[in-house]
Amino acid sequence: MGDAVDGILEQWRRERPDLDLSAMGVFGRLAQVMRVLEPQVDRVFIKRGLRQGEFDVLAALRRAGPPYTLIPSELSAVLMMSRAGMTNRLDRLEAAGLVERSLDPADRRSFRVRLTDEGLRIIDETLTEHAANLARLASPLTSEDTETLATILRKLLDGPLGNPGGPEA
Repeated sequence: MGDAVDGILEQWRRERPDLDLSAMGVFGRLAQVMRVLEPQVDRVFIKRGLRQGEFDVLAALRRAGPPYTLIPSELSAVLMMSRAGMTNRLDRLEAAGLVERSLDPADRRSFRVRLTDEGLRIIDETLTEHAANLARLASPLTSEDTETLATILRKLLDGPLGNPGGPEA
């Protein structure tokens, strides 16, 4: 019982039997999973008027705990993105009334970003639906499968994939 990737690998093995293509199969399937997964995940965010990146900002603020406040550099670091990109997301979220910015009393050159009451409501509702959606999408996996897959993906991210240009490159 093969899949489309098995068919591709079979063709390559016929044409290039000299190559080890096992990694191609792994990454081909990961890419296929992401292509199918992304629109199903985005559907939850779109329903609430959010984009993935905006959800990420709201989630980072929510995870920070009360008073659900961070400075932009902390948000940029947590979300691994540039400050310019962060500014665009914050502008959209502030315009929607989900976050508010105020001067940082400890450093007047900086400001703080805080979830509004509406932002807290939206992230809690969205996270609840998002978690249920992901559980549904992962339902073919046993809890052992899930743990094994998480371990394997961590190994990949600890290697050259997660450290481009590092010593392993």
